[in-house]
Amino acid sequence: MKVAIFGQYYQNDTRPIIKDIFVFFNRNNVEMVIEEKFLKILYEEKIVEKQYNTFSSHSDLDKSFDILISIGGDGTILRAATFVRDIGIPILGVNAGRLGFLANVQKENIELFLKIILEKKYSISERTLLSMECFPNCEEIDINFAMNEISVSRKETTSMITIETFLNDEYLNSYWADGLIISTPTGSTGYSLSCGGPILTPDVKGLVITPIAPHNLNARPLVIPDDIEIKLKVSGREAQYLVSLDSRITSVNNNSELKIKKTPFKINMVEIPEESFFKTLRNKLLWGEDKRN
Repeated sequence: MKVAIFGQYYQNDTRPIIKDIFVFFNRNNVEMVIEEKFLKILYEEKIVEKQYNTFSSHSDLDKSFDILISIGGDGTILRAATFVRDIGIPILGVNAGRLGFLANVQKENIELFLKIILEKKYSISERTLLSMECFPNCEEIDINFAMNEISVSRKETTSMITIETFLNDEYLNSYWADGLIISTPTGSTGYSLSCGGPILTPDVKGLVITPIAPHNLNARPLVIPDDIEIKLKVSGREAQYLVSLDSRITSVNNNSELKIKKTPFKINMVEIPEESFFKTLRNKLLWGEDKRN
């Protein structure tokens, strides 16, 4: 088996997790290729000593890899996805952060779940991605896809912006708000949820349009089919506004037009039977904890 490893180092909290993973894979003769910057930190912190091959970009990975292990939180997985892109390598998230819906393997059960990975007794959950085109003359975005959401928001102003929204060229609404979120099912448990959007299960073929602090209280989140092309035209008092693709942010000129649609490829997330999406919801959102029911 050949495994790529990418991660974030959170001081002492992450150290035992990393050690357990490396010890297990070395004991089972698994070939490990480590992201270059992450491995440098591991050497500096004296967590590993053995020499490993490294990768530093998307072009360094290919279909010879069986899986990519992401050590950190959900944000780490979003960054890991920028290495995988359209190659199709499955991603397993080991949770070393706080609230994780994607990184659902907990540190207490690492060895058990790594055995499942070694024996390939897992399933794959395909995750929808979004891409964006901008007209005219917008800054070029190096990695033009989002696994969680694409959002537009005001920049350097306290004034709201107006977001004219079209679905397959049919006018939907002009949102007067702090911004607008276009979320995938994966991202429905993230920024969109915090702004009052609904939770979608990962296999739902839909997207969520969620306004951010809208002026009109009747502007509610909307679920649409994922094969619809969304067009946004943003205007406001400032010369520019912000566009975010997951954690990657760029500035866009006022009255520019954005076209958002589903990408032709998906990200494969590893699903382990003992850590289902619904179990994660119960654990993270404390469903069923109210003993009055």
